[in-house]
Amino acid sequence: MTEKIDLIADPALTGVNSLGIAKAPEDTRVVVAMSGGVDSSVVAAMLKDQGYDVVGITLQLYDHGIAVQKKGACCAGQDIHDARRVSEAIGIPHYVLDYETRFRDSVMEEFADSYIRGETPIPCVRCNQEVKFKDLLATARDLDADVLATGHYVQQKLFGDHAEMLRAVDENRDQSYFLFATTQEQLDYLRFPLGGLEKDDVRILAEKYGLQVANKPDSQDICFVPNGNYASVIERLRPGASEAGEIVHLNGDVLGYHKGIIHYTIGQRKGLGIGGRDPLYVIRLDPGKNQVIVGPKEALGVTTLHLKEVNWLGQAEVSSEGQEIEVKVRSTRPSVPATLYGSGAEGGARITLHHPEQGISPGQAAVFYDGDRVLGGGWIENKA
Repeated sequence: MTEKIDLIADPALTGVNSLGIAKAPEDTRVVVAMSGGVDSSVVAAMLKDQGYDVVGITLQLYDHGIAVQKKGACCAGQDIHDARRVSEAIGIPHYVLDYETRFRDSVMEEFADSYIRGETPIPCVRCNQEVKFKDLLATARDLDADVLATGHYVQQKLFGDHAEMLRAVDENRDQSYFLFATTQEQLDYLRFPLGGLEKDDVRILAEKYGLQVANKPDSQDICFVPNGNYASVIERLRPGASEAGEIVHLNGDVLGYHKGIIHYTIGQRKGLGIGGRDPLYVIRLDPGKNQVIVGPKEALGVTTLHLKEVNWLGQAEVSSEGQEIEVKVRSTRPSVPATLYGSGAEGGARITLHHPEQGISPGQAAVFYDGDRVLGGGWIENKA
């Protein structure tokens, strides 16, 4: 049986370095994905301090002219400048790669189309899936790097060359939900040095290393969405997307008119413009009829989810007989008990929640857990 290796194990006892590589740190090349924030900057400084051969890479993902005016985003403008300053301060080479076209085609265009389909997309997952952990990982290999390290808050365990993903120690910072689409091959090559740390400890390390970004605020919004105004981005990418239509009760009554389904999300109550009655919520969006369907809160409850593009980590697909798991259906919600069933359709699966959950939307992700271990996940296609 292959010995399980904790990535913070003592090299003298395991025969490998702190990244799980059977080399001395100075002979181990590590590419660090540097967004310009405190987390990835600490990763670069920490690994450099431990003697690794560190190379920093920052991806320019969207237009500098827009980015410079926006704080709290990543991968553009001031953040590229910050990543470069940190690299100079700690003495590592730093490169900026222009992935703007790739990002627009793989992330921004899909984001707009998803909203038009009546979904609620998660572009950060698509970015990891289609850009950061695909193209950047290939670039790291081209640079003869042994691993690619990031500032994500997830833990990792190794069984020889095989890795498992686990939730972060800091529950408030855990990013495993956003990394469910990481393939096993990618996970085996990636390293997440911050998974065992609390955020406050990371800030302390930033001060210890004298990093200029030690007190820099964390990014909050989606990087290409100024001030959280999703609709303005969609309208710019898809002119005419805000077509007015009917607001319809579940019973079929037309209650009013909306200004375009891209302005509404499942579970929304405020801003419907149909006051003077019992509270109503957006139950679903019908892009075919250009209707916003509303109803009472209890109608939001969902027990069955059908998934597509399911990604499995370290296991074969679940059989049709089912497996008991915990699942997260929104990034901001705790995981809940459910039964996961395999599907005859390639890349598909079905989940039965033990208790109804509200506000679930197509386009979101359902991520599977066995305790703290991430089993994989998929995109919510429809619900019942």
